[in-house]
Amino acid sequence: MSLIDSHAHLEMPRFDDDRDEVVRRAQASGVERIITVATNLADANKAVEIARQYDIVDMALGIHPHDAKTASEKDLEQMMEIAVDSGAVAWGEIGLDYHYDHSPRSVQREVFAQQLRIAQKLDLPVIIHTREAWEDCLKILNEEMDDAWRGVVHCFGGGLAEAEKVVEMGFHISFTGTVTFKKDMPEHEVIRHVGIERILIETDSPYLTPAPNRGKRNEPAYVRFVAQKIAEILEIPFEKVAEITAANTRRLFTKLR
Repeated sequence: MSLIDSHAHLEMPRFDDDRDEVVRRAQASGVERIITVATNLADANKAVEIARQYDIVDMALGIHPHDAKTASEKDLEQMMEIAVDSGAVAWGEIGLDYHYDHSPRSVQREVFAQQLRIAQKLDLPVIIHTREAWEDCLKILNEEMDDAWRGVVHCFGGGLAEAEKVVEMGFHISFTGTVTFKKDMPEHEVIRHVGIERILIETDSPYLTPAPNRGKRNEPAYVRFVAQKIAEILEIPFEKVAEITAANTRRLFTKLR
């Protein structure tokens, strides 16, 4: 049995003091791979070094919507170079965040569309972030779509209608520790409706720590609690969830080591 944490942020400062121990705990918990996802140029350079240091870590990179307002053409050009030279497995996370609005919405939309074109140019799957922005996100994805998308909508928080639309476009959907927060949640119905073949699991660590560890810093070892909850929702063995979600992740991110 092995698990893949398809989305973490090991490059963030909250892991600087004990990154070695975090990776060891992940391995001890059955995690075979971690994708660390850089959200700006500085973090991309750091993520490259982390992926080089740890055999089980791969990296993805992109400009998060929070950082869209400061993204320059030079930044994107340098990130493209890093993606090619360092074997990035995906472009992202990219998208729209209308909850915090750290960047103007018009700028978010422009940078999102631009990065979708970059991902297509580099032939990389995309990692999508969308929060309170489904209408505009789907509109841009449709406008920039040449063929079925290869990618994942991470930390999925939409309903059945949104899930059906993105799956129809070719996307997988990924779930975090939030699915453990309540006994019954809309996301649980999405999981039952979509089925395990289109699902990935992630921690989004250091955020969104699952039960029973809520209140602590999240880390990749805790992805097993996400898998356990999905197994409970689908009424299938935990080992099957681990096996299928890992296979789904490897099919999507073909450059995983």
